[in-house]
Amino acid sequence: MRDVAIEAVSLRKVYGTDQHAVVALDDVSISIRKGEFFTLLGPSGCGKTTLLKMIAGFETPSEGNILLNGHDITEQPPNRRPVNTVFQSYALFPHLTVRQNVGFGLSMLGRPAAEIDEVVNRALGLVKLEAMADRKPQQLSGGQQQRVALARALAPSPEVLLLDEPLSALDLKLRKEMQTELKRLQLELGITFIFVTHDQEEALTMSDRIAVMSSGNLLQVGTPKEIYNHPVNRFVADFIGETNFIPAQVAGTTATIGGDIALPVDPASPQGSHTLAVRPEHIRIVPSGAEATLRALITESVYFGTDSHVRLRLANDIELVARFQSDEAGGDAPPVDTEVGLIFAPGALQVLED
Repeated sequence: MRDVAIEAVSLRKVYGTDQHAVVALDDVSISIRKGEFFTLLGPSGCGKTTLLKMIAGFETPSEGNILLNGHDITEQPPNRRPVNTVFQSYALFPHLTVRQNVGFGLSMLGRPAAEIDEVVNRALGLVKLEAMADRKPQQLSGGQQQRVALARALAPSPEVLLLDEPLSALDLKLRKEMQTELKRLQLELGITFIFVTHDQEEALTMSDRIAVMSSGNLLQVGTPKEIYNHPVNRFVADFIGETNFIPAQVAGTTATIGGDIALPVDPASPQGSHTLAVRPEHIRIVPSGAEATLRALITESVYFGTDSHVRLRLANDIELVARFQSDEAGGDAPPVDTEVGLIFAPGALQVLED
């Protein structure tokens, strides 16, 4: 397809043999579009970095193929691929200046000095480091060093930029700043970014699409809203944000919890014994006398500044957590031991495939 930059076809990676074999990737197929910010998300050991290294050419698949713009590059060495990588460790040369670091790859390619100067100046302009071109890496902050690593990776004009947890070494404030910077760069340049992270918030705020991985398997691919609001199974729902899980019996359009509480669900939901998922912000607390879906007792209320979290217990001892903005309803939740009603937002209850 013309709009596909990277396509992984039935990728499998096995380390070791026989009883010592470890499957790092298990039949993973994925298409990444041109010009999108695509994130591989999952816990440590899920296979996301292995997949990134295969795209870069640093790992060879045990089975399967990798295509770039429709051409098979599975056997091509890293230096023959129009792909660059930004690693978690910046890997800057301490004895070289910022300008020399950014131009190093171009020098190795034998580019003319005038061309290197022009490209380096443009790359430093993109990351707003023109004024620091003659400094050494040790004279820069962590965020500035990360910008140098980005500029160096962008200098040769790669068709795809791979980013392997590049922000994990930064403090929270710098991470937020660099998230904005990366998204700005990707939009400005229009090239494909493939970003690896285990940080759910980072993935949700930066990505056009997200691939959630676990134990070498690809579980779900979708936009941040699709992944958050319509997780395909319990792992995805639990890994992305905070979720309430409720065991239920599903029959037709009704899910029964606790043996006697009936809740409406989508008629296309899987039938039988399943788990219901509902996000805390999709539960609204109302006075006990109001019309409500459920009745509950408040057992705990915690103020987090912008948010307030309320723990609730249903009559059958099922526990839920509700979350609301602290400026709603005067900013105060009803006190502990208060009986209240609960209303679920339309479509909030998701029936999961366990």
